[in-house]
Amino acid sequence: MIDHLRQMAVFARVVDEGSFRAAAREVGLSPSRVSETVSELEDYLGVTLLYRTTRKIALTNEGRIFYGRVVEMLRSAEAGLNEISALSVEPVGALRISIPAFMATGALSTAVAEFARRHPNVALSIRYTDNEVGLIDDGFDLNIRVGWLDDSSMMSRKLAVGQRVLVAGCDYAKARTLPERPLDLEDWDWIRYRNRADTTPLTGPNGIEEKVTGRAQIEVDSVDALYHLACRDMGVTILPSYLGERGIEAGHLVRLLPDWSLRELGIFAVWPDKSRRESLTLLFVRFLADQGLCDDTAEERGAP
Repeated sequence: MIDHLRQMAVFARVVDEGSFRAAAREVGLSPSRVSETVSELEDYLGVTLLYRTTRKIALTNEGRIFYGRVVEMLRSAEAGLNEISALSVEPVGALRISIPAFMATGALSTAVAEFARRHPNVALSIRYTDNEVGLIDDGFDLNIRVGWLDDSSMMSRKLAVGQRVLVAGCDYAKARTLPERPLDLEDWDWIRYRNRADTTPLTGPNGIEEKVTGRAQIEVDSVDALYHLACRDMGVTILPSYLGERGIEAGHLVRLLPDWSLRELGIFAVWPDKSRRESLTLLFVRFLADQGLCDDTAEERGAP
């Protein structure tokens, strides 16, 4: 029976990952061994669980029914591990996390490293990406998101507030008349961030808001690319303050409209209401919240 439980877990991972090869990477086996494991389970059950083609796999009717039962079993097992882990002196388990790529070298990643150092029996699988990923659909236990959250059934906790600056390459700015207000930037070249609205609102020292769109020849989905291209004098862009200050100190960038402010962005930890690894997730979130990343206006939604 123990061997069949392992086969069931491998079968579920194949379904979750969508291929034998992807599942093999996750479980640390060869693709051929993963395929053999599923075949052995099918032989034991006397049914076909998966339709196999050269490009994809699909569940049979029997496989769909069986998969639902296997998922229930695995969730119950993980819940038991969570409960035991919560009672143990040293947490044990694994967390799959997504973090914006532009935070890979910032204070948050430093805090993640410290968490791993303090809890050597907790394995962290981290995906750094500036593209939004789903929690349930993409199989993550926790996402770090930047921006202001829409209404959601997910649990969340604000970890910090991100400041932003408006910058341009030094040589690019020198070739133009420095702007006195946002509308002066309408005919400047902009480097657009794909995950941000085309129109940028700024608030002046008198409290009046002004919006600028500008023209964009280049659009990217990476904040690091924004920084690199701005330093290469390709135009105006908006950067996290730490990146903007780095470029200014290096003499590559100049800050524009320093008397005008951009909207701050919240940095949130987000996780499912019924997390598969609840105790580890909460331990991780509380650790991040205790690292001084958050300001005094921290907000929580359903978070302990």
